[in-house]
Amino acid sequence: MAGSGLIGIKRRIKSVTNTSKITKAMGLVATSKFRKTKDELEKNQKYTDSFKEVLKDVLISHTSPNVYKDGNGSKKKLYIVLTSDSGLCGSFNANIINKAVEEIKDDKENSIIMVIGAKGISYFSRFNYEVALKYTDIHDIPTLGDANDFAMVAWKMYKNREVGQIKIIYAHFISQAKQDIVVEQLLPFSSGESTKDNNGFTIFEPTIESVIKDMIPLYMREKVLNCLLQSKTSEQATRMTAMDGATKSANQLLDKLKLQFNRLRQSAITQEISEIVGGAEAQK
Repeated sequence: MAGSGLIGIKRRIKSVTNTSKITKAMGLVATSKFRKTKDELEKNQKYTDSFKEVLKDVLISHTSPNVYKDGNGSKKKLYIVLTSDSGLCGSFNANIINKAVEEIKDDKENSIIMVIGAKGISYFSRFNYEVALKYTDIHDIPTLGDANDFAMVAWKMYKNREVGQIKIIYAHFISQAKQDIVVEQLLPFSSGESTKDNNGFTIFEPTIESVIKDMIPLYMREKVLNCLLQSKTSEQATRMTAMDGATKSANQLLDKLKLQFNRLRQSAITQEISEIVGGAEAQK
């Protein structure tokens, strides 16, 4: 009996040891990817902040009616939901999906969903949400090409009055230990973007309308790229935490199994010694 119990525990120890090695390796990979995406995010954030300031000046200077400020009359809303292609990243995807469902449920008939990431696509398909557009295989460090594909589709939908609002739902990176799930409106611009007075110091050539027309596609690509970088950095940070926790749990379980193994082995040895002593006494 003791022998069979020892074999079972040895198998479990081997299995947990292998699991611990896998989670540790995945944690190291996530750490490497996190550092790269975080560096890229920091570079991109500077450009994004500068672009936003320029765009504010343009919007402030434009006093005529404009669909990008005043809306286009459509009641439809486009939700761009950024999730991951792979799992093992804790509650990262669940938090984003829950936020998206919370936003969509009150006006589901007027909501169009665009999902980036296999995990989000799987969820919305399983629960019978109509997903109009699906994108997967975004690079670990997102590029402008990744953002361009669906940013331009979203912009054209707004331009053609297929949707009246474009909102993006993603994990905003704050620190390695904290990421917030945010819902950000991309179009139309909020009224707060154009309340400041620029005192007429800005001169536009050829016209401010042509400047806005050229800036909007650039804005959409850049903003979506920034959100992708925020999302990917948050994903890797969450995966690091999840894998670290899994490795610690595996090591704790290993300690318990080894203790159980040693106790069972000691018990078997004691029993064998007792049998030998008993047999020796019986022969006297």
